[in-house]
Amino acid sequence: MTGHAPSAQLPPNADSPQWQIDRATFAAALDALLDMPTLADLRIGVAKLRRRLADPDDRLRQSGDDAIHFTPEVLQAELDQIAAARTLERARYYLSRLRRSLTAQRFAPASDIDLYRWKEYDDILTDSLWLIERRDNSGVHRADYWGNFVPQIPRQFIRRYTRPGEWVIDPFAGSGTTLIEARRLGRHAIGIELQAQMVDHVHQLLAAEPPTHPTIAAIEQGDSLETDFQALLARYGATSAQLVLLHPPYHDIIRFSSDPRDLSNAPTITDFLNRLKLLTERLAAALDRGRYLALVIGDTYRRGEWYPLGFQAMETIRACGFSLKSIIVKNFTDTLGKRGSAELWRYRALAGGFYVFKHEYIFLLRRR
Repeated sequence: MTGHAPSAQLPPNADSPQWQIDRATFAAALDALLDMPTLADLRIGVAKLRRRLADPDDRLRQSGDDAIHFTPEVLQAELDQIAAARTLERARYYLSRLRRSLTAQRFAPASDIDLYRWKEYDDILTDSLWLIERRDNSGVHRADYWGNFVPQIPRQFIRRYTRPGEWVIDPFAGSGTTLIEARRLGRHAIGIELQAQMVDHVHQLLAAEPPTHPTIAAIEQGDSLETDFQALLARYGATSAQLVLLHPPYHDIIRFSSDPRDLSNAPTITDFLNRLKLLTERLAAALDRGRYLALVIGDTYRRGEWYPLGFQAMETIRACGFSLKSIIVKNFTDTLGKRGSAELWRYRALAGGFYVFKHEYIFLLRRR
């Protein structure tokens, strides 16, 4: 149950205001500009096209079934670049590029991001520092579960590293953040969660937010270290997964349960990493070669010493047949455990000579 649905009919960033434009009429207007004999004539034609685009009653904006969406600011910037060209040849180059985006697509690897319209994807993060100040609480998303990550994280990776109809695995499903985001984006997702009460909770959340795409969002109660992910995917008609989102406990910073199988109850960091290795081997068997695993994790203190748990976990995964693609540093400003105690932690930092954690890591790894 995998597929690659073309994206040109839909706005790349549906959260931004969009102009809906008739594709054939717009193509004809661009063709007329390409036939202009001089740069001066072409600039006059661009000015006329701007006026037509600004008029919602113009035929250009009266689109039918063959509509194409543009973010107004992006399209205006494209026209600015055409009009500012110093030669007719360069202006025609920019026009041809815009014209091509109406009828052709060039997809980024492992995604449905159309590189002919790359400027439209202004919500896709490409820098290694992520400053997310406000958690997305839309729909059924909630921040009432210790240790769950912000929905923006799975959203970024699902959009950039999967295609509609592909499969995402989350072996620490928690409150179902990944499942919710995958379903919203038209991807299938399977989550594993050790705590039965959380599985019931996720079922309730999924039921409270009806799907907008005909996809599977499944959560299974169990131990990820004992799960045969290939067999689990087969139960839902899939042969493999195309993305793994891995957000384990940061060892024992938060104790999620009293279950000894829980990674937050691993007696030592070494034991934690050994269990992570076993899990990664199971996940790698179900993940297509060349596809991605995103690890979200932070560091920890032990007896006044900073332990680089994030990098240790990353190296553990690399040793399981993965190459490191990127390291992202993401801020976090508050947690349930530290809420309302900022002054206390500042005092402890001054008294103990350390720094308070305000970041976590996201390691993007590719299966060889």
